Amino acid sequence: ANYFSLQDAENVIFTQNCTHSLNCVIKGCLKKGDHVLISSLEHNAVLRPVYSMFNQGVITFDIFEVSSTDNAKTIENFKSKTKDNTKLCVCTGASNVTGQVLPVCEIGKICKEKEIIFCVDAAQTAGSGTVHFQDICADFLCVAPHKSLFAPMGIGVLLANKPLDNVLIEGGTGGNSAEPFVPEFYPERMESGTVNVPGIMGLKAGVDFINRMGAEKVYKREMGLLQNLYEGLSKSGEIKLYTPYPENDKFMPVLSFNFGDYPSEKTAAALDFFGVATRAGLHCAPLAHKTLSTEKNGTVRVSIGAFNTEEQIKYLLNLLNSEKFIKKLQEFH
Repeated sequence: ANYFSLQDAENVIFTQNCTHSLNCVIKGCLKKGDHVLISSLEHNAVLRPVYSMFNQGVITFDIFEVSSTDNAKTIENFKSKTKDNTKLCVCTGASNVTGQVLPVCEIGKICKEKEIIFCVDAAQTAGSGTVHFQDICADFLCVAPHKSLFAPMGIGVLLANKPLDNVLIEGGTGGNSAEPFVPEFYPERMESGTVNVPGIMGLKAGVDFINRMGAEKVYKREMGLLQNLYEGLSKSGEIKLYTPYPENDKFMPVLSFNFGDYPSEKTAAALDFFGVATRAGLHCAPLAHKTLSTEKNGTVRVSIGAFNTEEQIKYLLNLLNSEKFIKKLQEFH
């Protein structure tokens, strides 16, 4: 709660993962006839539960386009999609494909004015820089602690500023045990059953680490490495990049590229052969790839972390320009 500037620590709810947190919000606050807005860069953790409720005839939804260069255009696109019955907006803090940061503060303010519930998917932003809950006017913040908060996998966090009408899981909470229904108060309302205590302790260690290092300091270092990588890749005629130069505060330390017309999986396999771990494909975000026109081959994604080095960036750039890499890539292809 202190890290995210959330006033009430009891409104910190532990879940299975960020996807679980998002499902709790989406299925917990919507009812028949409601309208939902999501961005064109959303992860399947947002798209699929929204689409499922749409497919069941419960809700309607629209997708607002995110501009890669103009936040004002993104905000106008969002405003143009709002309706009288818009109940919820779910928006990623930053794309997991391109690293682009979305104007969540401005969107949050509009949601507050229009009394639209605002939920931020902070999977890519929590830990990389500082996310102050109040600054973004969010009602709910969903966190993936195993990313930039250095927790083990299998723990999620939901930070809540509003009650949720419905819960996904009901059972023992250790409180109000004589009653046949779950308590109305947080966190017990959302934490039926045994929570992942080892994961929570691991999350505490991760938050302590980030606090010692300084979130902004870690972010600036990671972005410095990413910017060096971008500059190096932009000099290669074989590399396709999909975003403008990743400026601080406009991007998270994530970068997508492709090597010529090779399928991203082949490029990633060749990189893996030489000891470079990337991710290839659609990254569970088909909306983003439709926006980028990369739905056929996907992209190769490089994610920079606190323990990456300048030497590793140089190694990757030299590797991509080497004959041995191209030869291996052709073998895989």
